[in-house]
Amino acid sequence: MNVQRLTELAGKREVRGLELLSLEGGFYIARVKLDNIEMTLLDDNGKPMRIRSTTHLRDLLQHVPPFPCELVQQCTHDEMCGVRDGPIGALRIPFSLGTVF
Repeated sequence: MNVQRLTELAGKREVRGLELLSLEGGFYIARVKLDNIEMTLLDDNGKPMRIRSTTHLRDLLQHVPPFPCELVQQCTHDEMCGVRDGPIGALRIPFSLGTVF
């Protein structure tokens, strides 16, 4: 899904949310949630769009109607050290696409 398609779907209120996934190497990719499917936000070449920060995402989507967003980061410390028992979930931080002051 590209930004134009995301804008169309958000305008129809079909976007249920967006996960901004933190990846090794200091960049993020965005996963868009619809009712029955999740899709990666793609660049003009059809490859996953590399996003630098939440601010970069806000700039990219400044004309898109708002929807829920979460920053998702894996807890690598717990994975490496084996501190907890049971499954280790990702850290999920809600954020807004609106301007931050």
